[in-house]
Amino acid sequence: MSTPEERLAGLGLTLPEVVPPLAAYVPAVRTGDHVYTSGQLPLVDGKLAVTGKVGADLDADLAKEQARVCALNALAAVASVAGGLSNIVRIVKVVGFVASAPGFTGQPQVINGASELLGEVFGDAGRHARSAVGVAVLPLDAPVEVELIAEVR
Repeated sequence: MSTPEERLAGLGLTLPEVVPPLAAYVPAVRTGDHVYTSGQLPLVDGKLAVTGKVGADLDADLAKEQARVCALNALAAVASVAGGLSNIVRIVKVVGFVASAPGFTGQPQVINGASELLGEVFGDAGRHARSAVGVAVLPLDAPVEVELIAEVR
């Protein structure tokens, strides 16, 4: 049986540094046996690879890749307050926001990028309840934002 850290490494990924807050909040809060993350943007080394609205400025496949980056950033935030990925018992809930062009209705497929990564890292414990919501605009003109709730040891 491999650990979440080993499965992440097997995907060729490493847990990034926790993304510093852009405003007056913290990246994650633990209360009891749950950790709630703030919304995580697809920042890599402090920068967005792409910006704009899905369905106009970028396609759903690229946005799905960005949702995967958001989930990785969310895992870093959870791990920072839970003492590591191995202390995550299960992913309970994911909420994904997609900056959507008028008429774009593929939000669930975009947020699958986050959900699929969580399943690859945690197996059945990565299966979660989820919402995928289309919005007019996100901070920094990001195409996607993901937050999650995790049960931890």
